[in-house]
Amino acid sequence: MTTLTRQDLNFGQVVADILCEFLEVAIHLILYVREIYPSGIFQKRKKYNVPVQMSCHPELNQYIQDTLHCVKPLIEKNEAEKVVVVIMDKEHHPVERFVFEISQPPLLSISSETLLSHVEQLLRAMILKISVCDAVLDNNPPGCTFTVLVHTREAATRNMEKVQVIKDFPWIVADEQEVHMEEAKLIPLKTMTSDILKMQLYVEERTLKT
Repeated sequence: MTTLTRQDLNFGQVVADILCEFLEVAIHLILYVREIYPSGIFQKRKKYNVPVQMSCHPELNQYIQDTLHCVKPLIEKNEAEKVVVVIMDKEHHPVERFVFEISQPPLLSISSETLLSHVEQLLRAMILKISVCDAVLDNNPPGCTFTVLVHTREAATRNMEKVQVIKDFPWIVADEQEVHMEEAKLIPLKTMTSDILKMQLYVEERTLKT
């Protein structure tokens, strides 16, 4: 068993690669399960050894990829606290917020042979939970859209205005109404704990959606 710091083996980059790949699958699956887009634009794929639904719409896929490409440097530096998928009604008021709360340990004790397979098992369990989350959520009103928010640590927020990872894809401060929901109930979905990453997934759901 070896104890490493975050700087060893470019640990932050490894975590960012794993997490961004997972978040891409998770976002596609949320959009499918919550019926934000017609089911016809999704195709069944296999990820983490389970079937998932992934969009085949080029513009939607590009938006998700660009968003995660911008998130990735923040995860590498352990500056991202939460990644949030916000489902909004026609008036752009949030009806659901899928919150991925992320934390990384400063030190880790790992056995590299088993580490990645263990993390994959945990991520698989989280994907399976997302795939059945509609059983604990109320139906959304028609015409919903979505956006992705990132909650960062304070130091990162100051630096983000100077760094534009993708041309013409700048960070902007989220609208207050995207961040807060009145009369919301909190629904825990899944928590995972591993040597390299801890993540909690929960949904904030508006009590009255219509």
